Amino acid sequence: MERDGGHVILTVDGRAARLVLDRPPLHILTLEVLRDLTAACERLARTPEVAVVVVASTGSRAFCAGVDVAEHTPDRAGPMLEAFETFAERMLDLEPVLIAAVQGPALGGGWELALLCDFVVAAEGASFGVPEITLAALPPVAAAVLPRRVGDARALRLVLTGEPLPAPQAHQWGLVHQVVPPQDLEEATERLAGRFLGMSGVALRLAKRAVLGPSRQEVREALRQATGVYRERLLSTADAAEGIAAFLEKRAPVWRHA
Repeated sequence: MERDGGHVILTVDGRAARLVLDRPPLHILTLEVLRDLTAACERLARTPEVAVVVVASTGSRAFCAGVDVAEHTPDRAGPMLEAFETFAERMLDLEPVLIAAVQGPALGGGWELALLCDFVVAAEGASFGVPEITLAALPPVAAAVLPRRVGDARALRLVLTGEPLPAPQAHQWGLVHQVVPPQDLEEATERLAGRFLGMSGVALRLAKRAVLGPSRQEVREALRQATGVYRERLLSTADAAEGIAAFLEKRAPVWRHA
């Protein structure tokens, strides 16, 4: 087991690995945590014997409530966006099968982390959402991935309303592989991982590459475009500053629509 920084744990056991967020209760992603996640992905890329990676978090209150809102302020959002884009690229580069085990809310960057995985096993009561729009922000990874997973109409619904998607509905839409009682989440995740561990590692890697190769390139290009829109256009608006300030000051935002 290796602990990257103070809040990311990477455990490799033969052909299986676990990448765990350990920043309870909500596992908020700071700039430091994003860089630690990137470093863990880079170590996994240098461990070719790993066939399956389970992505999880400690505790039961939340999978991950997203990036620290303070990192979205105009003076700090640039480095945050760069760090998240780099992390997403490293996740997209990983060849093992990636399985997210989700309990509680997966919000903002937390859901984007799960969207970068190949399979999601969710506990009953889990929910998924990208509420950035309520802060006059946007979720670049979700903007890049969701249209390719659920189509433009459903992607727009999720991104433009910011409303959460309950686990059963996420399952119906194909965003979640399986929904199980909370007490069965670990067992169900390990059972799915075990299926892949019983298969040829080289065949899994090549099959994943064959299926996802073209779409992964599309996602990379869409991610760069979405991040660019956020960085180069949205961050300079008055509303982007107001949305974050209002949240941090615990008041209703006053939009200038500019």
